[in-house]
Amino acid sequence: MIKITLKDGSVREVENGSSVLDAAKSISEGLARAAYCGKINGKVVDLRTILNEDCELEICTFDTEEGKDAVRHSISHVLAAAVKRLYPNAKIAIGPAIANGFYYDFDVEKAFTAEDLDKIEAEMKKIIKENPQIEKFELPRSEAVELMKDEPYKVELINDLGEDEIISFYKMGDFTDLCAGPHVLSLKNIKAIKLLRTAGAYWKGDEKNKMLSRIYGTAFLKKADLDAYLEALEEAKKRDHNKLGRELGIFTTDEKVGQGLPLFMPKGAKLFQTLQRWIEDEEEKRGYVLTKTPFMSKNDLFVASGHWSHYKDGMFVLGDEEKDTEVMALRPMTCPFQFTVYNAEQHSYRDLPIRYAETSTLFRKEASGEMHGLTRVRQFTLSEGHIICTPEQVESEFREVIDLINYVMETLGIAEDISYRFSKWDPKDTEKYINNPEAWEATQNQMRTILDHLNIDYVEAEGEAAFYGPKLDIQSKNVHGKEDTIITVQIDFALGERLGMSYIDKDGEKKIPFVIHRSSIGCYERTIATLIEKYAGAFPTWMSPVQAKVLPLSDKYAEYADEVVSTLRRNGVRVEVDHRTEKIGYKIREARLERVPYILVVGEKEAANNEVSVRSRKNDDEGAMALDAFVDRITTEIANKER
Repeated sequence: MIKITLKDGSVREVENGSSVLDAAKSISEGLARAAYCGKINGKVVDLRTILNEDCELEICTFDTEEGKDAVRHSISHVLAAAVKRLYPNAKIAIGPAIANGFYYDFDVEKAFTAEDLDKIEAEMKKIIKENPQIEKFELPRSEAVELMKDEPYKVELINDLGEDEIISFYKMGDFTDLCAGPHVLSLKNIKAIKLLRTAGAYWKGDEKNKMLSRIYGTAFLKKADLDAYLEALEEAKKRDHNKLGRELGIFTTDEKVGQGLPLFMPKGAKLFQTLQRWIEDEEEKRGYVLTKTPFMSKNDLFVASGHWSHYKDGMFVLGDEEKDTEVMALRPMTCPFQFTVYNAEQHSYRDLPIRYAETSTLFRKEASGEMHGLTRVRQFTLSEGHIICTPEQVESEFREVIDLINYVMETLGIAEDISYRFSKWDPKDTEKYINNPEAWEATQNQMRTILDHLNIDYVEAEGEAAFYGPKLDIQSKNVHGKEDTIITVQIDFALGERLGMSYIDKDGEKKIPFVIHRSSIGCYERTIATLIEKYAGAFPTWMSPVQAKVLPLSDKYAEYADEVVSTLRRNGVRVEVDHRTEKIGYKIREARLERVPYILVVGEKEAANNEVSVRSRKNDDEGAMALDAFVDRITTEIANKER
């Protein structure tokens, strides 16, 4: 007998050699029927997995993320089986579960159409109804290659596996696929599937490789849950910043300008400016000093900082190292520039901490297939900052950074939508990082202690650190459920020494300072995308590009309308007037579609009494109000950054 410790802490005994499914049955037949995979000592496994030693065991139903992934991964194989039935010449690539669904990539002569998806989905439902037996088996490398000899992408994946890797397959009726699993035991409980869309995707995400055809889908156990998800998806499409941002005149793109290079239109530029002025003023209140540094540098600077060896592929390089005596590069980050500013003078411990801030225009060579709207771009603007401090000041400065970030997130109204990730190095991938295991361990322990002192609820992620130190990533999900990093805070143990930074300690000795890399609002482009989706374009008044719109009932009241506009502008309100000879109902509808917080209608009565007739997003028609009273109301709302 072996002992298994369950999620609730209770301990049960099962026979050595029992499967995870057997263990689930020993707990409850109902649990076994609802189980789709398990977790042994934190590792997700198949229900077929054999237990042969004492362990911690969790049984995963569809209510868990792991259970959902097992179901959806299995349905991705059903998708591949259906495609192979309908298009025998298609070559299969990969088909993982993802947030809220799955996808599978295929090499086909012609990209899939909407009509193709309908045919494939019907074939998938047929396979599910057939409920073929699902079996797992393993093969040595040579036999695995032979089995997959007609599937070049699978052969490549097999050859990429390490010598000690187990090469496993899942057979589903007449379809066999290379896969580590886990997969469900049966398809019979999966009652609701939907193929959602197609897209192009480079093999292995590398634009140098062939473009494959990707099919996205999702799966649920119940039709009602699928219907609710599809309804939410339609709502998400309405909020998608890439669509809504263009409709509202926030930004546009143009093929002649290039991918990943959005152009902010007047309304978007005003929103951008409003956020930037607020952040720069707030940072100044908190003791930050501004720098203004070049957009490019000789590569010597990036060689010294280590970015050249760790980051060069993601940089726009101007010149050829083999041909040119001077090679330049557009900056992907500002840190080595601000450190150079620091090194222009000798500093004492009494000068520290020094908090540098800069609204930085940065450039990163994103792959063309990765770019999307404002969230993945090649040129972006970061509220970048670096704090140079003594070791004793690290925790208090880190705490102040988190306080600033929390204030910014609360004011923007997205604090409830964020999560925290403690990103660590991967000691098995030393080429990706500065290889100093002792420094990594010490700095990571220091950051973990600080985070625990701050009572931050975080998850740990190995392999997500910057090359020079661990970081705290503030994560936010977009309307489609994809998680992006919007802000990072990093503790850097390496670049100070690499770039010759120092300060004179109280004992008169030269010491290397610690550096905290941080942002406050993150990348403005990505944050604006988040705000468009959060508010569906109906921004709080303080950040709205147009805060009020004045609509005269007719030309007779145009002069008074202009007086109202002048009064509001003198008081710092962003206002427009609509002098078109359209019916007032039409003009009101248009202003509403533009998500303007306040619509001010003026006619004979309003002009005679120095009033405005107020329609607000919150309360609709509020009736007439003295102009002075409205000015007090809106300026107070703006000053307090009310939401």
